[in-house]
Amino acid sequence: MARIENGRQSIDTRSIRTISSSHTHIDDESSFGSDSELNGFVSERHTDKYGFIGGAQKYSEESAQDVPPEVLRQREVKWLDMLGHWDKWMVKRHDKVRLRCQKGIPPALRGRAWLYLSGGKVKREQNQGKFQELDSEAGDPKWLDVIEKDLHRQFPFHEMFVSRGGHGQQDLFRVLKAYTLYRPEEGYCQAQAPIAAVLLMNMPAEDAFWVLVQICEKYLPGYYSPGLEAIQLDGEILYALLRRVCPLAYRHLEKHKMDPILYMTEWFMCAFSRTLPWASVLRVWDMFLCDGVKIIFRVGLVLLKCMLGSREKLKACQGQYETMELLRALEPRYMQEGFLAREIVEVPVSARDIEREHHSQLKRWKKNRGELNFKSPPRMHGARVIMLAEPPRRQDLQQNPTIVVPVPPPTPQMKKAPKSREERSSIKKKKSGRKSSQTPEPIPNPYPIMEEPPPQTPPLLFTETHPASQPLPAQPLHSQSLPTEPLHSQSLPTEPLHSQSLPT
Repeated sequence: MARIENGRQSIDTRSIRTISSSHTHIDDESSFGSDSELNGFVSERHTDKYGFIGGAQKYSEESAQDVPPEVLRQREVKWLDMLGHWDKWMVKRHDKVRLRCQKGIPPALRGRAWLYLSGGKVKREQNQGKFQELDSEAGDPKWLDVIEKDLHRQFPFHEMFVSRGGHGQQDLFRVLKAYTLYRPEEGYCQAQAPIAAVLLMNMPAEDAFWVLVQICEKYLPGYYSPGLEAIQLDGEILYALLRRVCPLAYRHLEKHKMDPILYMTEWFMCAFSRTLPWASVLRVWDMFLCDGVKIIFRVGLVLLKCMLGSREKLKACQGQYETMELLRALEPRYMQEGFLAREIVEVPVSARDIEREHHSQLKRWKKNRGELNFKSPPRMHGARVIMLAEPPRRQDLQQNPTIVVPVPPPTPQMKKAPKSREERSSIKKKKSGRKSSQTPEPIPNPYPIMEEPPPQTPPLLFTETHPASQPLPAQPLHSQSLPTEPLHSQSLPTEPLHSQSLPT
């Protein structure tokens, strides 16, 4: 029921947790498709690149940016390097990680990147077997009945959730049931179902569970608790920030006494997964899991500014009903992936601004309504803050391959590499010993030396010279073999030295 509070119309938030979604509804007995239909046996139904059948997530193709394949491959290589050295990148080069998240995470690595950004990877490694334990338990029947009724309402035109009882709905049930057992004091909130469904589209059930835990505990604490006091506080924060970002839109909402919870509840609690085209949803989530809830605030401010930020548009909104209809039917051009990503980055709202406004709104809440019934843990603004608050171990960040290729056993023909340094050094010594034992081949001497001295003969009257046409020996002088006999035993020539021609 609606009530008037502080001059603005408000609603009873107790009904938000149980009210069903206003989006496309399918009867409990109906089933849109089957596994055989999804495998391509029905030609009339076409699936887009995001997995939606028949273009149910409208504007997804038109608003998506086509990244060239070579650019996509380069981004994948960069992200693989970051994921392999995650702790160093987050501590020393976090600005580069933020920039790459703003550009968009490659689809092939989005699930793994979300798991690392949210801290779900560390949470999973530190709680080995916890999800399997929760999955094997029966669960509270009070929550199980509500969860089963909501399964077919989550993206009914997506190939994962189109079949009743299919693998997508089964995994969604497992994740949501496990969370009710993990946090029995919170139980189940309907807005958690689309969050878990988005995660399951990009990662396995266990990873999706731990990322859901991180979103509920670190990114959006208190959003899904009884009373929804945290979402009401954030509505007042959004309203105060709008006064600074777009005064015209703020004055219009103030004039018609519109409580923020009337138009921002589904935006924030579902992280815009039910509002934006799918390409824009993925880009928003890339930045949201990197920088925290300030991205959600920025998206809300951009939409309010674009839809209510000009006098021409406000002329058509003469009352509260017309304003609500305008905010429900957002113009596609404002939700396009490229436009929205640029506008989000340029909004001058930081995590410090949000915390400052949260402090002031909390004081006002306590003054008007008293203490909060549910005290949620402090909110953490982004992946870096989460990692610094809970430093991971080195083994928590190691990547576990999902596909293991068996290595064939070595054959006798294959040489085994030495296993130790001693073996390598012994092999080197053996090789060097072989080289030293080999004697070099003797080089023939072109000037042979006579073994016996010639008989004494009288000096000759003429000198012997080499003709100019005679070729000189090819070997250098230092390569000639020296005589082995002592010098005093050799006979010296009797001719004067200047009369002999020396080799040049």
